[in-house]
Amino acid sequence: NKILVAQRPLLIVANKTATLVCNYTYNGTGKEFRASLHKGTDSAVEVCFISWNTTKISSNSNKEFNCQGIHDKDKVIFNLWNMSASQTDIYFCKIEAMYPPPYVYNEKSNGTVIHVKGKMGKTPIQTQEPQSAIPLWIMVTVTGVLAFYSMLITAVFINYWQKSKKNMYHQSDYMNMTPRHPPYQKNKGYPSYAPTRDYTAYRS
Repeated sequence: NKILVAQRPLLIVANKTATLVCNYTYNGTGKEFRASLHKGTDSAVEVCFISWNTTKISSNSNKEFNCQGIHDKDKVIFNLWNMSASQTDIYFCKIEAMYPPPYVYNEKSNGTVIHVKGKMGKTPIQTQEPQSAIPLWIMVTVTGVLAFYSMLITAVFINYWQKSKKNMYHQSDYMNMTPRHPPYQKNKGYPSYAPTRDYTAYRS
C-alpha cells in the first residue's frame, strides 16, 4: 500500500511559467486521493493541492502563488505561472490516499529545484540607460579634448622645430671662415709642431 513519487531534479523557468510533473505508483485500494505541492526544504509552504475521487475533482491554490493541479493516470501535473525570482526553491510532491482506510502517503522524495530566472523590467532598463550613457559621453568628450590638445601641441612643436632649423641655416651662412691660430702660439716663426726650447739650460 505504499505510494512512491518520482520528480525531475531541476526545472529551469525562463518565461515565469513552470510545469512540474509528479509521477507516482500506488497498488492499494484507495478511492479518494489528495495531491499537494510544497515549497522549501522543510515543506513548510503548501503551494496548491488537488483532490479527487471517482466522481469529483477539487483544487485550491495559495494566494501567493498562481498554481493549478491536474490529475492524470499515475501522475499529477502542477502548472505555475507568473512566477518571480524570489520563488526559486525546492518543491516536493505529496500524494495521499485519504479513503478508505488505511491512510497512506508517500515518503518525502528528492524534490525538484525550480530556478526562476529574473527578468529585467522596463523600469530597470530605463534607469540603466542614462547611467550607461553619461560615462560614454564623458569618455567621448575627454577623448576629443585630449586629441585636440595633442594635435595642437604637435603643430606648435613642428612649427617651432622648423623655425629653429631655419635659424641654424642662417647662422651657418655668416660664420667666420678665417682660420684661427692654435692657442699659445705667439712665435709665428716656429711651426705648431716644433717643441719649445728650454733656455734655462744655457744659463748654467
